[in-house]
Amino acid sequence: MTKESAASRIGGFRPDEDDPAPLYLQLASLIRGLIRDGDLDLGQALPSERRIMQQTNLSRVTIRKAIDQLVSEGLLQQRRGSGTYVADGLPRIEQPLERLSSFTEDMLNRGHVPTVKWLDKVRTRPTSEQVMLFGLSPGDEVIRLHRLRMGDGIPLAVELATVPAKYLPDPALVRDSLYDALNRLGRLPVRATQRHKARALPAREAQLLGASAGEPALYIERMSRLADGHLVEHVLSWYRSDTYDFVAELNIEPKP
Repeated sequence: MTKESAASRIGGFRPDEDDPAPLYLQLASLIRGLIRDGDLDLGQALPSERRIMQQTNLSRVTIRKAIDQLVSEGLLQQRRGSGTYVADGLPRIEQPLERLSSFTEDMLNRGHVPTVKWLDKVRTRPTSEQVMLFGLSPGDEVIRLHRLRMGDGIPLAVELATVPAKYLPDPALVRDSLYDALNRLGRLPVRATQRHKARALPAREAQLLGASAGEPALYIERMSRLADGHLVEHVLSWYRSDTYDFVAELNIEPKP
């Protein structure tokens, strides 16, 4: 069955009057069968609720109950502002932007298991750009932490963090979480500036993330500072765009 005919099957749903099950369970059963038979691909979008309403004459409440049922079974996943998709086995992470937190903390708070694969973890000489960025003196060194961040064993982000050695003298102090190490040293950042850009994945990062080179990704630069204003951390990260949503709550101040 083609993808289009699978969508047509959903739109062509008609209640079985001999089936005592509620309408939402009948619709859920149809979609469940399409998923398990492979007629709906992993990651494929379902028709919108409005379209299903128009084609089936079912109420929005009935359609939402069917979708909620399949979401609870792990067969569907909903993405804010995007729609409903056949679950692809990837964790979907929403990271709020109103507070500074670590990857490890974010994952644990959402019930996922964070792990890390170290690509580089050394004390080294800074680049000329890093000397200017951190305001370093001749002879100063930095700690470079290059790692693949994973959630539930699935690659989610490639991260390159740089910290002046005067704040973090030994890379071995970092186990999984850099912020845990900085906190133990009394040098936890209190504020940060973070910039997000949409970029195509380079070949190396794509290979590490199990994606294809050129796929869209979230490229993030973060600069974190201590209470005295000194820059303690500079991070460059590539995040899979199919797993991460960065969410900001915006408020409108009333006019006087």
